[in-house]
Amino acid sequence: MKLKDYIRLGWDQLQRRKVVTALCTVGIAIGSASIMVALGFGESIQHYSQKQMSFYLKTDEITIQDQPDDPSGQGKITAAKLDLIRTFPHVKSVASFQELGNFQFTVDDGKQSYFNLIATELNTLVAFDNKFQQGGITENDNSIVVSYGSTMGLMDEKTQQVRSKLYKQNSSKEMEETLTKMNTMLYPLLQKQLLVKFSNADNQPSATGSKSTTIRQPEITFRVTGILKKPEGLPDSMVQGNKTAYVSPDMGRKILELMNKSSGNGRVNYSSVRVKVDSSSHVKEVDDLIKKLRLTSQSNLYQEDRMKGQFAIVRLLLTGIGLFVLLVASISIVVAMTMSTHQRRRQIGIMKVLGANLKQIRNMFIVESSLLGMLGGFVGILLSYWVIWGINLIIIKFGSNNSGENAEILFISLWILPVGMFFAIMTGVLSGLYPAVKASRTDALTAIKRE
Repeated sequence: MKLKDYIRLGWDQLQRRKVVTALCTVGIAIGSASIMVALGFGESIQHYSQKQMSFYLKTDEITIQDQPDDPSGQGKITAAKLDLIRTFPHVKSVASFQELGNFQFTVDDGKQSYFNLIATELNTLVAFDNKFQQGGITENDNSIVVSYGSTMGLMDEKTQQVRSKLYKQNSSKEMEETLTKMNTMLYPLLQKQLLVKFSNADNQPSATGSKSTTIRQPEITFRVTGILKKPEGLPDSMVQGNKTAYVSPDMGRKILELMNKSSGNGRVNYSSVRVKVDSSSHVKEVDDLIKKLRLTSQSNLYQEDRMKGQFAIVRLLLTGIGLFVLLVASISIVVAMTMSTHQRRRQIGIMKVLGANLKQIRNMFIVESSLLGMLGGFVGILLSYWVIWGINLIIIKFGSNNSGENAEILFISLWILPVGMFFAIMTGVLSGLYPAVKASRTDALTAIKRE
């Protein structure tokens, strides 16, 4: 007998026993779908988590901390070392950060607020996952880029006095909520001029409370050329506290000179340096090269490794559940095929009388159970897609945020489909071995006489 003959006989038997075939198919489909959903769920969540971790924990970044107290000076960040790091393989961008301090600013129409001023290479902001809500980067020396939170809660002096007076008169919960809403009110800062005053060492109060000199407090006027995009997934009440502004390194040195905080030796004192790597898989390689420069660096790569280990356990557990369901389905196939063997004793006996050998009888039952497994595998593929679609529908309906991004995070990769089909077919084959052996051992004459 040829393979097509076995397939034709097996398919005819499956069509005759429609109820049994349907029940066994459902069992295999549920088991194989459980495995495919488990693998897809694990891969999807790991991919989504790595994406979120890369965005929030910056697993593809390395932070270098300056060591000003190092007596040898080898641990100090220098411009030469930064230029060398930029030439390392897999390094996308290098940005230096210099904390200048918190300063109050006044808009040209009298509105006031404050921000934490940082000097950095403005052209690297986009490379480090920052997006612009409005505007962008210009080459003007007095240009400044502000965070989304810096555009919230700007008030003039009169409004601040009224606000403080109202809170003193009525410190109820309703008043607190009203004042909180005022702190989150947006103000159009793009292309506005900001006046920032810097406290210089000669203008600081003395120990007696009087100023040592009457020198006018230095000030610089900036123009807002860009506003960074609001961080995703964070409410306005949290964003309004993130008031940060960025200026160029040259402007940072100018500000330090105005504040009499310049080192005076021509060196730049970096607060920290961030290195953007093209992939988190290359972070360790770049980090080792940085450490060879005697620099102190750190990354969040261990967080990603720990997360991978946790998701491997979750995926193993879910796969185990799917295998258990397949085990239950295989038992049902064994029972169904054994019953089929009992019901087809006369047919098996006639086949033996006509010259069918033991191998042909076994192959007939194994092919039949394989077809049953294949049928269950195809139904399992459809079922797994329906399950993933349903879960994504729930996520979109109940778990979607206001960021406007698609909340569909679960998917089934193409490599998972043959894995699920393999388990389904193997379940059918292994479940059909016992009935096949039992059928081949049926005594032909006894079976014909009993019928």
